[in-house]
Amino acid sequence: MYDVITIGEAMIAFNPGSTGPMKFVNSFNKNIGGAELNVAIGCARLGLNSGYISRLGNDEFGRYIQTFARGEGIDISQVKLVDGYPTSLNFKEVMEDGSVRTFYYRDKSPVLSMTPDDIDEEYFKQARVLHLTGIFPAIDPKNMEIFDRAIELAKKHGLMISFDPNIRLRMWSKMEAREALLKILPYVDILLAGDEEMDIIIGEKEPKAIIESIKELGISYIAIKQGGKGSVGYYNGEYLEAPPAKAPKVVDTVGAGDGFDSGFLFGVLNGWPLGRILEFANTIGSMVVGVKGDNEGLPYYEDVQGRLGEIEVIER
Repeated sequence: MYDVITIGEAMIAFNPGSTGPMKFVNSFNKNIGGAELNVAIGCARLGLNSGYISRLGNDEFGRYIQTFARGEGIDISQVKLVDGYPTSLNFKEVMEDGSVRTFYYRDKSPVLSMTPDDIDEEYFKQARVLHLTGIFPAIDPKNMEIFDRAIELAKKHGLMISFDPNIRLRMWSKMEAREALLKILPYVDILLAGDEEMDIIIGEKEPKAIIESIKELGISYIAIKQGGKGSVGYYNGEYLEAPPAKAPKVVDTVGAGDGFDSGFLFGVLNGWPLGRILEFANTIGSMVVGVKGDNEGLPYYEDVQGRLGEIEVIER
């Protein structure tokens, strides 16, 4: 049984060896990125069983990602290496204040080789949550057909559908994102979105207005991520504002939202009350921004317990 399965594109992330404009950076470190894979890693480190559905290039980078994901305890039986499609890359630019710009090289992404027929119904029978993001359909409009099939199977077999819009305006326009993502919302059970993303999708940025606007769609859990201002959640008529967890130092903001998502899903699957879920998810987000890299800062469950003061951490 898989607690969380997700569909997405993984890539090699080249992280700069120094801060500042990318044109002046002379060295990069090879890491692994991809929002959906980050969530799978975050869930696995917290102790959930996670599975990943994707395609990678049949090259050294693809094999590296496959080996890394397997080492994190993620099921990769639905990940295949394909010829003729190089594994996607991105290069990051990190400024002194922790702000990040990402430059993508994914024009011939291996996930373009996928079709709806590649979605295995048997895999969905073994899962509890299907996690989707807006990145996958932004790669190519035809990927919405794959989402349609995945959503159909999730509903058929009683999976909860978790959705993070994760809008990347380097990949599509606001109008394209709005049109595509509005079609997904009616099927969602757990919405994990940023306030600025919801402004693009529904024209509302204030959390309470967002929640009032979309709760009638039947979405059970709604979480509005506000970065350094914390988060706002809704479940079963309860509306909660959760203060941010203080980050000792912000060095890289990439992956914080994915960490929040994994923490929120962990809390939902464990039946926690909304307040505890939000505190837990906020804490993970604050831990991720203190570490360079897309997923290097995703914590293990004991790490979060230590940060929350639930267990004693012995350092020496």
